[in-house]
Amino acid sequence: MNLLPLFLAVAEEANFRAAADRLGVTRSAVSQGIRRLEDVFGTMLVTRTTRSVHLTEAGERLREALSQPMSDIATALDRVAGEDEPRGLLRIAVTSIAEQFLSGPLLASFADAHPHVTIDVTVTDEEFDIVAAGFDAGVRLGEVIEQDMIAVPLTGDQRESAVAAPAYLAAHGAPKHPRELVHHRCIGWRPAPNVAPHRWEFEENGIPFDVAVEPQITTNDLRLMLRSALSGVGITFALEETFRPYVETGRLVPLLQDFLLPFPGFFLYFPHRRNMAPKLRALVEHVRRWR
Repeated sequence: MNLLPLFLAVAEEANFRAAADRLGVTRSAVSQGIRRLEDVFGTMLVTRTTRSVHLTEAGERLREALSQPMSDIATALDRVAGEDEPRGLLRIAVTSIAEQFLSGPLLASFADAHPHVTIDVTVTDEEFDIVAAGFDAGVRLGEVIEQDMIAVPLTGDQRESAVAAPAYLAAHGAPKHPRELVHHRCIGWRPAPNVAPHRWEFEENGIPFDVAVEPQITTNDLRLMLRSALSGVGITFALEETFRPYVETGRLVPLLQDFLLPFPGFFLYFPHRRNMAPKLRALVEHVRRWR
């Protein structure tokens, strides 16, 4: 089978099944053909999950090359295959609570090591198919990453924490049990306007439970939650590392610590690693060294 028409069918249909129907072959033949073509070029041309198919940067270059006059195609194909050095646009979708990834040093050191890679970070707490949306990778807590993704640890275990300012505790007292939180002024988090506030999760005697607090202030901005808590408005709840600098200086006081246990932390995740683009491979290796 001529692999270039097969690739064009996949590029235009954005679906292996539709491309197979168009060419009159099986879906397996299309999948195997794309893999053979990727082996020829030594780079991934298509990212695919159980939900979607999307061209990589190299795939986009190949589609563009195939649209040129025949005299220019050979030169263009060489450019598709010759990208050994990390370069190009690297798009990453990162949850707003991934403090270590977003704090600056990790990305700054990666950018310094790879000056030909342009990094575009979208901070979002929406859950969506990163492949269909055109992202190379994402950063989330491990428990919410799809099973068909490759996940590389970015941090160790995490723990959530409930905190309040000394002034709030002096005026209202400290809860002794999580269920007492419903009687306190709380500052809550939600990922989007049409989503209910995050339920605060705890564990007692090995049994997990959550508390549906009714926040007086609700936001999708961790900085506002933090500033509100520091101002003495009420009790708030987020990852422990978010509050650590303020707990160490006494500006915030941790609460209910016996009911809060560690859980798997953040991961850099992306589709399968066969013929991974150099820019993504460089990021994965950087994250592994960083940790």
